[in-house]
Amino acid sequence: MSLDTPLISEARRQVEICNACRYCEGYCAVFPAMFKERSFAAADITQLANLCHNCRGCYYACQYTEPHEFALNLPAALAEVRAESWERFAWPAAPARLFQRSGVALAAAFVVGIALLFWLASALRPASGEGFYAYLSHGAMVAIFTPAFLLPLAAMGVGLRRYWHEVGGARVTWAHLKDAGLSAARMKNLAGGQDQGCNFEAEDKFTNARRHAHQATMWGFLMCFASTSSGTLLHYVLGLEAPYAFFSLPKLLGVPGGILLSIGALALAHLKLKADKSLGAASVWGGEMAFILLLAATGITGLALYAATGTALVPALLAIHLGTVLAFFLTVPYSKMAHGFYRFAALLRDAQIKRC
Repeated sequence: MSLDTPLISEARRQVEICNACRYCEGYCAVFPAMFKERSFAAADITQLANLCHNCRGCYYACQYTEPHEFALNLPAALAEVRAESWERFAWPAAPARLFQRSGVALAAAFVVGIALLFWLASALRPASGEGFYAYLSHGAMVAIFTPAFLLPLAAMGVGLRRYWHEVGGARVTWAHLKDAGLSAARMKNLAGGQDQGCNFEAEDKFTNARRHAHQATMWGFLMCFASTSSGTLLHYVLGLEAPYAFFSLPKLLGVPGGILLSIGALALAHLKLKADKSLGAASVWGGEMAFILLLAATGITGLALYAATGTALVPALLAIHLGTVLAFFLTVPYSKMAHGFYRFAALLRDAQIKRC
């Protein structure tokens, strides 16, 4: 795919007008990065697009939106370039086009994952085992989820390498990681110019709702991942097998993590329904919503499974939860989950440019 696509050309037109106006300098990291340049190559537009958090504050402050002849809609222009870049960097490319365009594909992955795990639960049911292992052996879980985790991660790595090469990324230092990490952890670019929030769901009104929902989702996901990782260490390093008591590291991380993930993802879905579709990448709206709901389903089914421990509901809930998690992992490089990786890479590149 040629870098100078119609979407990049339109984004360049709008960026050049913004670069001349400079009214929105304090809104987010995009504008200081933009104002450092006098001309914009396709790679520069790609970097700005992935640095953008689609908070939309610049749109509502802009004097050149429609009906002005300039017809600026920078959030939508950068969102379309961002989605296009994920397709271009994705490996293999075909699934990226499928998942970017259709939330139905995510739902299909969800159903197939459940059906597969139902079959495995009956075909590979162990002769003995405690807790969840009474329905699906530990060996079977490892055989299913190890490649389902590692292969998408490898595919994501290929995409990030392509992105880094295109935007001219250099060697990463601890200082770059610190700058990018602090920005990501605080969701700094969703705070608005005066820490008053952004305009994503409330038009010209500032609100931190999206920032807080993002933080809940991110930290909830990381806690759930840490819960699974701690369980793996307990199993293989200390020889302590599941099920674990409530006052154990896997549960103390997993239960509050699942609650945060569920609440945060549902809040993001609610805000997305309130927001103006025309200010984002309208062509991939369905896929984005499907990803958010898949995140929420991962948290909700995990909590439901824990609550049902010791009941007859466990086999069905286990299959549903594992199917949800499996679908999530398999679609990571092609769903909006990719935005977390690319946005962090964009923050790293921005930190490098600032320190030059």
